Amino acid sequence: MLNDITLGQYFPGDSVIHRMDPRMKLILTIAYIVGVFMVGNLPGYLIALAFLYLVVRISGIHFKYLIKGVKPLRFIILFTFILNLFFVQGETVLFEFGFIKLTQEALTNAIYFALRLVFLVMGTSVLTLTTSPMQLTDGLERLLRPLQKLHFPAHELAMMMTIALRFIPTLLEETDKIQKAQMARGADFETGNVIARAKAMIPLLVPLFVSAFRRATDLAMAMEARCYRGGDHRTRLRELKYTKLDAYAALATVAYIAVIVIEGRLLG
Repeated sequence: MLNDITLGQYFPGDSVIHRMDPRMKLILTIAYIVGVFMVGNLPGYLIALAFLYLVVRISGIHFKYLIKGVKPLRFIILFTFILNLFFVQGETVLFEFGFIKLTQEALTNAIYFALRLVFLVMGTSVLTLTTSPMQLTDGLERLLRPLQKLHFPAHELAMMMTIALRFIPTLLEETDKIQKAQMARGADFETGNVIARAKAMIPLLVPLFVSAFRRATDLAMAMEARCYRGGDHRTRLRELKYTKLDAYAALATVAYIAVIVIEGRLLG
C-alpha cells in the first residue's frame, strides 16, 4: 500500500508538461479542479477524464500510475460515498428498510462526489509528478508575491509546503523500513480486530515520529549552516518566464472549461 502513494513524487522528463512554467501549471491545475466541481452529469466527467488522459499522455506518465496513486485513498472515497448515499435527502426512493432510505438523488450525488475526489487526487498528482520541488517553491512564491505587501509570508509558506511534499516519499520509505524491521521481530500488523491492529501500530508510529523530528532538526541545521535567511534578497539560478507553451496550455484549459459549461447548460 505504501508503494502506491504517488503524491509528492517527481519524475524527471523533457515533455511539454515538464517544460511549462510552474506558475502556469499551478493555475491550470486549480482551473482543472474547478472545472471538475462544475460538472453535474456523467458526460461532463467523461470530458474531464478525456482532458486528464490527454495531459497524462503528453507528459509521458502512464495513466495506470495515477490510478495506482488513488488506491491508498479508496477507504476515504468509499466512506465519503456511503455518507452521501444515506445522508442526502431525495424524492425518488429506490430502497427503504426501516429508517434506512436510499434515493436516486443520493446515489447520484454519492457517485459524483466520489468521482470529484478521484479527479482531484489525479490532477494534483500530475502537477507533482511533472514539477520538481524547487520549481513548485518558486512558482508558488511568485504567485503569492503580491500578498507580501500585506506582510504575508509568501516565501516561508511556499517553502513549508514544498518541504512537506518533498518528505512524503522519504517518510514512506522510512515507514516501510520500520515496518519490515518490526515484522522481522515478530510484530503482526494484519491480524486481529480494529483495536488490536491499532495497538500494533504503536511500535511503528513511535520510531517514525522520532525519525521525522530528527530529520527536521537536521534539515534546520543544514539550512542555518548555509546561511539561509528566507526570501529576502534571494537570487535564483533560473528565472521563471512564460512561453508559448504556457499560452497554448492556457487556451486548452479555457476550451475545456468552456466545453464543461456548454455541456452543463445543454444537458442540465
